[in-house]
Amino acid sequence: MDDILIKASGFGKRYAGHVAVDTLDMAVRRGELYGLIGPDGAGKSSLMKAVAGVLSYEQGSLEVFGQLLDSERSAEAIKDRIGLMPQGLGQNLYGDLTVEENVDFFARLRLVPRAEAAARKEQLLAITRLAAFRQRPMKQLSGGMKQKLGLVCTLIHAPQLIILDEPTTGVDPVSRRDFWAILAELIAGQGLTALVSTAYMDEASRFNRMSLLHQGRKLAEGTPAEILQQAPGSIVQCRVEPQLAAMQRLAAAWPQCEAMGPDIRLFVPEANPDAARLQVTTLLDGLDCRQLDVLEPELEDVFVAMLGGQQGGSAAPALAAQQPQPAGQELAIEAKGLSKRFGDFVAVGDVSFQVRQGEIFGLLGANGAGKTTAIKMLTGILPPSSGSGRVAGADMKQAGALIKSRIGYMSQAFSLYLDLSVVENIRLYAGIYGLDRKARAVRLQWILDMAGLHGHENDLAAALPMGLRQRLALGCALVHQPRVLFLDEPTSGVDPLGRRAFWDILFRLSRQDGVAMLVTTHYMSEAEHCDHLALMFAGKVVADASPQQMKQQVLAEAGQLYQVRADNAAALVAPLRQAGFTDVSPYGTALHVLTPDVARLGAVLRDLGVQHPPQARPIAMEDVFVQRVSQLEAQKAASGSKS
Repeated sequence: MDDILIKASGFGKRYAGHVAVDTLDMAVRRGELYGLIGPDGAGKSSLMKAVAGVLSYEQGSLEVFGQLLDSERSAEAIKDRIGLMPQGLGQNLYGDLTVEENVDFFARLRLVPRAEAAARKEQLLAITRLAAFRQRPMKQLSGGMKQKLGLVCTLIHAPQLIILDEPTTGVDPVSRRDFWAILAELIAGQGLTALVSTAYMDEASRFNRMSLLHQGRKLAEGTPAEILQQAPGSIVQCRVEPQLAAMQRLAAAWPQCEAMGPDIRLFVPEANPDAARLQVTTLLDGLDCRQLDVLEPELEDVFVAMLGGQQGGSAAPALAAQQPQPAGQELAIEAKGLSKRFGDFVAVGDVSFQVRQGEIFGLLGANGAGKTTAIKMLTGILPPSSGSGRVAGADMKQAGALIKSRIGYMSQAFSLYLDLSVVENIRLYAGIYGLDRKARAVRLQWILDMAGLHGHENDLAAALPMGLRQRLALGCALVHQPRVLFLDEPTSGVDPLGRRAFWDILFRLSRQDGVAMLVTTHYMSEAEHCDHLALMFAGKVVADASPQQMKQQVLAEAGQLYQVRADNAAALVAPLRQAGFTDVSPYGTALHVLTPDVARLGAVLRDLGVQHPPQARPIAMEDVFVQRVSQLEAQKAASGSKS
């Protein structure tokens, strides 16, 4: 068909005996925003590189622009119509060149005529709001700005097809949403076709159509609505006391059961809302069920359900049932006016918060907000410029060595020795923390049980799937049985099954063992798991409350969240913003709008030719994060323009 731009038939790619992609069929139409959804190792990058003509394949056929890609010559014939943005922040850019120099370099590389390149550069820098930073070196840009610059350089030669490999991985939620809005505007305005991969399941709803991939195979293909129908069921979210007893009952009946702070969230397959409510309330008979809501499943729920809820060692075994530890008032972490300056730059300024023993505390913020710096001060890695803090009962300034012996720390950059085996990593950390031979043997078995690593004892850490690797790193951080645990973006790059298993372990460590945890994350769905949150902006704590309290504050100030379905959703963003609706974002064939005036929203939509009325939907932590940070950025920009 003429409208098919990419067609894969029985496509397969192998690396030295390892099957990266296995007999995949896929078709991408012109003008589509098409998604490849799946965790690391799903085969996304291999397929995208083959479509771009930079990687050969061993099985099936692949056609792009009607050209069969079966040789270097055929791949060369279509390269001028393709733009490829590889995985990794700024991987296709040059750090020492400025924003403008990077764009000019790519224009020359692509042989774009000078006048045409200059005009297109100005247009793209305006759309991405990078024009004010044209003289800034790339290496000094934030993660989100690097990705927007990468997109500009990918588009400078006006390709018809752009291939973006996980463009938002490692980017904070505000920059992610901004990136998607820009991409939707470009596709709507310039008729581009985009093939985009992501490991963030919450981004899947932004695509026109997509394929869900797992271990090189396609699980499903279609629109978000079509894929949601492939695993029918209902989500039940309830608040029950005692929580641990309720979890044990519900998880025995339904494998997709997870703690969300004080709540429990579970997927009841093949059940309509009324039937799901009845099944759950019957099972909870005799317990104190204080609240129960039935919701529609999200795409991540469907993805996990397609894998059977638990699969292939990704999910951790349940920990042995223990008596729950009462959540005490004892402070495990206390920060008082913490500040850290590097010359004239204030990385953290006057930060205060408290974490109680047995509490899961989330520290949120955009890239550069100061989260990692705050953790490094509390753990004794960095000395503070001012302020004080206590961790695990010790003063952070005077008892650095004592604090390090009492805490566990999973850093964002380094947690394991990848060239050592599972057992060798555990024994090394046990030795570092001074465990004797008997204690070392006991903790080794505990970690293997906790992390589901039996059968992998002699595997190198580098060879483990990401989910198992992170659980091994968690085990190493817990080898000396600390009462306080610091986790800096612990699930980055982990698939949904692995993330859920990881958080199940954290929940049980918190509720059963009374371990206090401070967690940073860019997955806003994970913020729902926390008992309490602090939001950092420009080095300061600007909000400190539970997830539910933060949601209620935004609803009270900014209004209800509505979903608007429209065929031309992306094209409606600009007119809605002109009409005064500032909190609007495209999601594939829908828009999300945060507003207190739904009547006016409906009227404006009717004037724009939209037939479907706006539908209220539950607000998520991503909406809260974006609304709060966008508001603060606007205030900062306004105060800067006045000064």
